[in-house]
Amino acid sequence: MTIVFDFGGVLFNWKPPELLARLLPHRVPDEAAAQRLVADFFQGYSGDWGDFDRGTVEPGPLAERIAARTGLTVEETRRVIDGVPAELTPIPGTVALLRELHAAGRPLYFLSNMPEPYARHLEATHDFLGLFRGGVFSARAGLCKPEPEIFAHCVRQHGLDPANTLFIDDVAHNVEAAHAAGWQALQFINPQQCRAALDAAAGKPPGDR
Repeated sequence: MTIVFDFGGVLFNWKPPELLARLLPHRVPDEAAAQRLVADFFQGYSGDWGDFDRGTVEPGPLAERIAARTGLTVEETRRVIDGVPAELTPIPGTVALLRELHAAGRPLYFLSNMPEPYARHLEATHDFLGLFRGGVFSARAGLCKPEPEIFAHCVRQHGLDPANTLFIDDVAHNVEAAHAAGWQALQFINPQQCRAALDAAAGKPPGDR
């Protein structure tokens, strides 16, 4: 079984309300305000941010577009854009699981909606990405999840057998899209739940390593 990991929310922490509260505290007086600003800023990772993920807009123009749309200043929007890499810290339990799967000889790949500047940062910062045999970043493919084309692109690029490939993602509609593309898929909640699900799929009793 080939295993394909998403990055944000699975292998790396991604908590936008906390990010905005830390970087723009004057704009985020409470949790409700944080949720509203997350929705306005990231647009569900479509719109302006979707173009960033797809690699069709650079950080400077992106900041101007978000500022014009939200009422934030360009400096504020750029602070958030530039602050994302520091937010993408590894989730220790998932990294440990990744290492165990690699040691067991599992073929490992990734499929992540990731703008090019962030992809370069992660590649330069985290040696455990070398455990992957390959992967797809949205900005380099010009495609984004949950589009079916990105799953087909990943299959072609890495010679995967969809029926024998398990995709792990924290976002329900991405999991549904993987199923629709003929992949197996698992919605990630936390490393413990993910490990238990993989063990169950492999027929291991609980706690057996």
